[in-house]
Amino acid sequence: MIAAYSATSQARVNAALETLFTAPSPELARLYEAMRYSVMNGGKRVRPLLAYAACEALGGKPEQANGAACAVELIHAYSLVHDDLPAMDDDDLRRGQPTTHKKFDEACAILAGDGLQSLAFSALLDSRLSNADAEIRLQMVSALALAAGPAGMVGGQAIDLGSVGLKLDQKALEYMHRHKTGALIEASVKLGALASGRAEKDELKSLQSYAQAIGLAFQVQDDILDVESDTETLGKRQGADIARDKPTYPALLGLDAAKAYALELRDQALHALRPFDAAAEPLRDLARYIVERRS
Repeated sequence: MIAAYSATSQARVNAALETLFTAPSPELARLYEAMRYSVMNGGKRVRPLLAYAACEALGGKPEQANGAACAVELIHAYSLVHDDLPAMDDDDLRRGQPTTHKKFDEACAILAGDGLQSLAFSALLDSRLSNADAEIRLQMVSALALAAGPAGMVGGQAIDLGSVGLKLDQKALEYMHRHKTGALIEASVKLGALASGRAEKDELKSLQSYAQAIGLAFQVQDDILDVESDTETLGKRQGADIARDKPTYPALLGLDAAKAYALELRDQALHALRPFDAAAEPLRDLARYIVERRS
């Protein structure tokens, strides 16, 4: 079921994203080409899927979440472009293709990332992508800004860079990953829920618990795959975290315990969805997929 849902949702968000990459003048063609390359060169679209699924879980139509789905994918793509730069993780491969700074150049990659970050907020306000009222759009912009900025993803990346070579305990490791990875996943669910126009306080609280669990599970599984998978399957360099001496869950807990922890987090996510009916089944399927995926 998740394969069909993913294919439909990926096609929906990709069509919406394509509308955003038309250069307004010939002078900006290369910048827009780099931006488009950074977003449209593959990817599982997990964050847009979560936005659509959260919207549907509350009785909304998936197209109501197009703005939210585009916004979270644009933020994710910008973060990858900047993470891959020589000053950060210095990676040559992303999604099986040359990273943006290798395909273009470092300066262009920096500007492409900057452009994608700004474009994400424009997408939330684009009338072609969302019919939410002004109050809901304001809530969505505020939630995305918090998740993407220094109190969220950017802060997590700063902690990550400062942790190379250190031996973090589990509490410190989770604090880093709830910011670096989890914050944008939480925002994906929240923005999708808000886009439905039907989100109530108790429902948002349950969805937040779900998103916190899968956000952490996503990172635990990433760490497991960095050990068990291969470069061709991952689409990026396997063993990169080990090579950089980054703290990971398998290194801290052991591989078997890390796998057990991922499953525990999946179960926590499913438990958080107990108040929801069958409309939330895609969210349940995504929780399972996150700990079963091989790339």
